[in-house]
Amino acid sequence: MTTSVPEAYRECERITRERARNFSYGIRLLPGPKRRALSAVYAFARRVDDIGDGELPAAEKLRLLAEARTALHHASPRSADPVLVALADAESRLALPMSAFDELIDGCEADVRGTKYLTFEDLLHYCRCVAGSIGRLSLGVFGTTDRAVAERRADSLGVALQLTNILRDVREDHGNARVYLPAEDLQRFGVHLAPGEPGPVASDADGLARLVRFEVARAEQWYREGFGLLPMLDRRSRACCASMSGIYHEVLQAIAAAPSRAMRRRTSLPAWRKAGVAARSVAGMAP
Repeated sequence: MTTSVPEAYRECERITRERARNFSYGIRLLPGPKRRALSAVYAFARRVDDIGDGELPAAEKLRLLAEARTALHHASPRSADPVLVALADAESRLALPMSAFDELIDGCEADVRGTKYLTFEDLLHYCRCVAGSIGRLSLGVFGTTDRAVAERRADSLGVALQLTNILRDVREDHGNARVYLPAEDLQRFGVHLAPGEPGPVASDADGLARLVRFEVARAEQWYREGFGLLPMLDRRSRACCASMSGIYHEVLQAIAAAPSRAMRRRTSLPAWRKAGVAARSVAGMAP
């Protein structure tokens, strides 16, 4: 049984409202066609993330990711899956780089396999897979006149957001036997952090704080490059992008203000601060 295109988009928007805690503030600022298309992008990306973060055995996760990849390649308006119906329609109307979803799945498979990151270059490849890909897909929805330059900046903004995620979730990820911070950086600052082993002890606190500040400064470099995308977008798309990226940038600034908390609790913003970023974005006051 197929799903109509309007029904498919409504399902994607429902998923986005319920699951996109930070992105929903920006997505709602878009005009209808772009809002629906970006909701379809988010809904499929959420599906991929849910597989990778779920409780199933690794082999089953890899099988489901392979199925998702195959289904994506065969997406059409006649699909039984509403998310695929919406994506197929969005691709027919906009310049969506659908191959970016393959990169997202590649990054999720790396998570499932427990890939370790020895250097920042290793981590950068992962960030471009799981977040730069979403930046380029979002750009396909937004549109721009200079695609080549805009894609590089969208990719950089995605990297910045993913580095923020890594710093925000370092405690939670370690509890799930995942460590994304490069081994060379951990060694440089004398911090012991390994999957399946106890986290840093009190004597590591100073090194951990210095490590977090170092990674924050690195992320800020990617934000500076990525924020160059904003002037290349139309007003509504600029407001959406500024809202989404602005929320993450404020999270990064909160981490920078208290780096020693990184291994104690997850840094988050209250809803009123997120709404404030969105409001400033509409007013043209975002970064």
